[in-house]
Amino acid sequence: MNRKRVLAALLAAGLLAGCQREGPAEEAALEPPPATAPAPGAEDRERVDARAVPRLSVTTVDGRPWDIAEHRGSWVVVNYWATWCAPCREEMPELSALASLREHVEVIGLAYEDAEPAAIRAFLEEYPVTYPIAIIGTVDPPADFEIPRGLPMTWLVGPDGRVAHRFLGPVSALEIEEAIAAAGGPAVADPQAVTGAPDS
Repeated sequence: MNRKRVLAALLAAGLLAGCQREGPAEEAALEPPPATAPAPGAEDRERVDARAVPRLSVTTVDGRPWDIAEHRGSWVVVNYWATWCAPCREEMPELSALASLREHVEVIGLAYEDAEPAAIRAFLEEYPVTYPIAIIGTVDPPADFEIPRGLPMTWLVGPDGRVAHRFLGPVSALEIEEAIAAAGGPAVADPQAVTGAPDS
């Protein structure tokens, strides 16, 4: 009788130990082993590398075609925003100044919302910008840019067409210029020259 209890206890302990091992083993299967684990931030770099030369072809709210491939040789700022997003509205003057005052930088604003062009044009009467705006619906956004985790979200694409940097949240003209300089572009010439809206 004692032998049966001891065997039963050992069997139960073995089963419990096995269940405990299964949990971590399943988790480990989802993550790379430590020897091949990516460095911090490598996941983002890999995601960017997978879409190293993103395609983007849209029609602006003015009815004009805009294709990122036609802007090679310039630094292109791709800015996801929405009319209901207060931080988006706050960064628009800086993006306008950057687009107007820096010959090597172009900006495209992508309204990430389901809206009619007339509604966006009316919004732009109140919040004018100097760069083109296109609407990309939330149902079928451009495949080569990841779906934004929040707004605003901005990508910096280099003259070679490759993604150089990504910003989640509001970004200033100075931060974009610093990212351009860090990626091998022109140094920041005059930080004060791109703060606020350009003179009209």
